[in-house]
Amino acid sequence: MSKDAFAVSVRLPVLWGDMDALGHVNNVCYLRWFEQARIAYFERIGLVSEGPSAIGPILATTTCDFLAPVTYPAEVVVGTSVERTGRTSFVMRYGVVLATAPDILVAKGSAVVVTVDYASGGKVPLTEALRAAIDALEGR
Repeated sequence: MSKDAFAVSVRLPVLWGDMDALGHVNNVCYLRWFEQARIAYFERIGLVSEGPSAIGPILATTTCDFLAPVTYPAEVVVGTSVERTGRTSFVMRYGVVLATAPDILVAKGSAVVVTVDYASGGKVPLTEALRAAIDALEGR
């Protein structure tokens, strides 16, 4: 995975407890890795704050394609970018590689993130400031 392929990347350890009875990292861990990268992205664009806010992101959909098993001990690098923005949502993509083999993708995925008013539960349009922050981070 080229370091330029994603706007934000995080390096994470594979923990002993991530392994399952079949001898590889359990599938739920990949979604947790995606979450770590997603939150790092949100921090970079100012979408999450230190405390509760009235408007923010909700994960509407996520997918993961498992391409190769990962085992302990290891470190993974998880990258994420926003592929496109809509009126009230945006689509993110993810890639996971082993830190020791950055050219071999072990998982990939996507997510749809919707901005909502937490009090009403209703969707709200992406602000121009949020769109500008995404575009700037993505180099558009």
